[in-house]
Amino acid sequence: MKRAIYPGSFDPVTLGHLNIIKRAAAIFDELIVCVMVNSSKNGMFTPEERVALIEKVTEELPNVKVDCSRQLLADYAREHGAKVVVKGLRAVSDYESEIQMAMINAKLYKELDTVFLYTSPKYAYLSSTVVKEMARYGADLSDFVPRQIITQVQNRVNEALER
Repeated sequence: MKRAIYPGSFDPVTLGHLNIIKRAAAIFDELIVCVMVNSSKNGMFTPEERVALIEKVTEELPNVKVDCSRQLLADYAREHGAKVVVKGLRAVSDYESEIQMAMINAKLYKELDTVFLYTSPKYAYLSSTVVKEMARYGADLSDFVPRQIITQVQNRVNEALER
């Protein structure tokens, strides 16, 4: 069985992320979408909430599992029997940092390879940061996040603004 991991912060999951998830799920027998916890970042959603949001938007993809990890990606991959990491690339600038991380992961777990999927052009501008900023201004999020979670994203941003 070919198992791959698609790691990220997914705060929140965007249509760009979902595009990569669907494409990777079509390539691999099993895809684990893993919310990686970065201790230096304070997210809009907790890691557990992000897992729930991703599960909600991937429920029609039977070979996609969603998880959360607070450990190094290489260690997580080894423990879960995955030998492939999937990363989405929006621009050439993403490649430089992603290839560095791929080499570090391969150094930590020599059987681990990284596969890069280019972002579909219609999502090349999209990031979780852009989504949060657009939501702060009350923009229509339907071109940014899956419809199933628009209300949750907007509500969370509104809660933050009220504080």
